[in-house]
Amino acid sequence: MRIVVLFGGASEEREVSIASAAQVIPALRSGGHEVIAIDTATGRLPSAADACDVDVVFLALHGRAGEDGRLQAILGLAGLCYTGSKHIASAVAMDKDLAKRLFRSAGVPTADWLMSPVSARHVGDVLGWPVIVKPNKQGSTVGVALVRRPADLEPAIETARQFDDEVMVERFVAGREFTVGILEDRALPVGEIIAPREIFDYDAKYQPHAAREVFPADIPQAETSELQDYALRAHRVLKMGAYARVDFRRDARGKCWCLEINSLPGLTATSLLPQAAQAAGIGFAQLLERICRGAVQGSKR
Repeated sequence: MRIVVLFGGASEEREVSIASAAQVIPALRSGGHEVIAIDTATGRLPSAADACDVDVVFLALHGRAGEDGRLQAILGLAGLCYTGSKHIASAVAMDKDLAKRLFRSAGVPTADWLMSPVSARHVGDVLGWPVIVKPNKQGSTVGVALVRRPADLEPAIETARQFDDEVMVERFVAGREFTVGILEDRALPVGEIIAPREIFDYDAKYQPHAAREVFPADIPQAETSELQDYALRAHRVLKMGAYARVDFRRDARGKCWCLEINSLPGLTATSLLPQAAQAAGIGFAQLLERICRGAVQGSKR
């Protein structure tokens, strides 16, 4: 296949995207594909006139202006086949407020939340302390803070507002963190993320050896099945594409809570989705092949 890989961009997750592309591009080339790499912040996007020469556009982008549906809409209008979810699903997945509403409609538990502007007194009455403050439309825990005291709420909201004009205040769920990859409408083995701090923040995600990830997670089969069921429900209610990743917390009482869904999860060989695929016997190059083939088949429906 002739594949254009879009990466980089100008979002806060540019470096993460470059790391994904650095492994995606050689893996695709090793499979015999012709690969054209384009940094969306500096290079020209393939036009409609180029569409007949491109079999698929591989999106190795993360964050806004790459994962939020805008680029997907442009590619769709240009008649280009691309990986990941369609533009509406991508936009809804990025909008945490909308996504959580849909999770609940599908019977997927998610922690209570409020949208700013909101007073510390109202937060304390409705959610209690501590809470998580985060930009409503961001990824990779950019701008996220764990707030324990009323006095720290407004500064955290102001920090989050630097990344998005909408800010979510969410009840903090203490407990173990799990992730479930979805590939071709099937749940992959559950993974557990063991972070050095109470939240799996940006540094823990991307600094080497900052967190430990266990695939498959060392939990009873009943808990595995429950997490996989919730992940599939979340994936389907948002009408996601051939692959995604759903993140959860399980509290001390054993109840699990959906945190978010990622429409373009990280794709280095050691990222969470590829680790889940590996646990299912699907190697990195094979995973990328299936993502590309799934995109091509989906575009023909």
